[in-house]
Amino acid sequence: DAPTSSSYLESLSSDAPTSYAPQPTSSSGNTGANTGTVDYDAVRQELKLIMDNPSWDDGSLAPFFIRLAWHSSGTYDKTSGTGGSNGAGMRFAMEAADPENAGLEVARAFLEPVKSKFPTISYSDLWILAAYVGLEHTGGPVIPFTPGRTDHMDETYWTRNEMSYGRLPAAEKYCCPHIDAAQVSGSLDSSGRVMGWEGLCYHVRNEVFYRMGFNDQEIVALLCGGHVYGRCHPNFSGYAGPWVEHPTQFSNEYATDMIEDEWTLVSHSDSWLDLQGAAELRPAPGNRQFVNKKPGKIDDDEPNQMMLISDMILAWDPAFRTHLETYAANEAQLKDDFGRAFKKLTELGCGF
Repeated sequence: DAPTSSSYLESLSSDAPTSYAPQPTSSSGNTGANTGTVDYDAVRQELKLIMDNPSWDDGSLAPFFIRLAWHSSGTYDKTSGTGGSNGAGMRFAMEAADPENAGLEVARAFLEPVKSKFPTISYSDLWILAAYVGLEHTGGPVIPFTPGRTDHMDETYWTRNEMSYGRLPAAEKYCCPHIDAAQVSGSLDSSGRVMGWEGLCYHVRNEVFYRMGFNDQEIVALLCGGHVYGRCHPNFSGYAGPWVEHPTQFSNEYATDMIEDEWTLVSHSDSWLDLQGAAELRPAPGNRQFVNKKPGKIDDDEPNQMMLISDMILAWDPAFRTHLETYAANEAQLKDDFGRAFKKLTELGCGF
């Protein structure tokens, strides 16, 4: 068995280098940016300086960088050995155009000044290190950083390996389709679950996370730890609003709120949200999500929060729910387990 996460991560930190010499261009078409060493301590300090940004969302770039690292890593396929954070393929049009990556060009742009100041760091390493620093900066797990990722020279990696979209999780895949003008409640079964949720659960579990090599506990840890950060944007993902009240701080609020709060399925047509001061929770036309609001019931003390249908499967699937309840009861365990799972995610396919 693996050691407990806290001791596991601490045991790695003593081996984490503070400088690293990138490799030159390889026969696989990858390059380690430029020759020369990288002062990772200096890069960390620079990332800390840009992390708090009052112009963006809730005042922090940390959630944005965490999403960038997640999406750059989440393309990994253990069977073929393709995808993963190595390569930073999102710099090129093909991977960047995946609908699940909408908006991440902004996150990448925020990191360009850091790349310019430290040109010898690869984009692949920079994106992952930015997420690690963001987690530390917001009270999340301290994850020892292992450098050595190399950047793709161009997007032929995708075509050569016959990669395609669909490797990242989709929020409503296989669910009962919805016409926005229709009553959204018609999508629900007698238990209040979206019809077809079992197919969505199969997609998240088997088509996405099992494909990468994760088990159910790691899946729940990744979602509980990752979705406590940030918010959805209708112009990016088509969904709207934050998952939790404090989206720039690590906590187990995502898990506790999913279990304890009442959730209502809404679509873009649910204009009653506007009257409750919750217009920010209306998804784009054609999309559905759950919100912690009810028609005709206004609670000024209740912050605006949402859950994707792909979040709610953690409460509906019995195997997932066991781990969800564990993390709702134990924030320290979530922090440890999320740190270990996120390190695993961001190193898939890197050969470390």
